[in-house]
Amino acid sequence: MDEKLKIKLNIADRVYPLTIDMSQEEGLRNASKKIDSMIKQFEESYAVRDKQDVLAMCALQFASQVEQKKFDNAIDGTESIERLTKLNNLIDEYLNK
Repeated sequence: MDEKLKIKLNIADRVYPLTIDMSQEEGLRNASKKIDSMIKQFEESYAVRDKQDVLAMCALQFASQVEQKKFDNAIDGTESIERLTKLNNLIDEYLNK
């Protein structure tokens, strides 16, 4: 049985109490640090003072990264299938000789 862990994450000057599996702690803490780092970058670069605007920009940034990875993986998968097909054909030709 997985033990639950109670943690508090500070994001954008707010504290969020969470009950999580122990295996999730490191990932959530790293994500929280990335969000706060991105908030600081946006605030410095664009002089945005409203936290909601900054958080929306962070959400857009993270979502676009996820979508780009999906796109990149789809392209890589197609190329891999083509290469595997060619290799399979070469092996078939060799074995049929």
